[in-house]
Amino acid sequence: MTEVEIHTDTIQLDQFLKLAGAVPSGGMVKELIAAGAILRNGDIETARRRKLVPGDIITVDGSDTYRVTHS
Repeated sequence: MTEVEIHTDTIQLDQFLKLAGAVPSGGMVKELIAAGAILRNGDIETARRRKLVPGDIITVDGSDTYRVTHS
């Protein structure tokens, strides 16, 4: 699991995945969501602009896992 630090109280899912280096663009996030390939805290995520908070765990394509942390 990779911990990704944010410097705000929340961050949008698409911005977080770009910050983490999991995707090259927001368009890729849209495709992954359409395919049901992104989980937030174990549940399929359907909104690319979902607000994430520290402690959320994001899984991409069943293999890469990221935890939102706060500075």
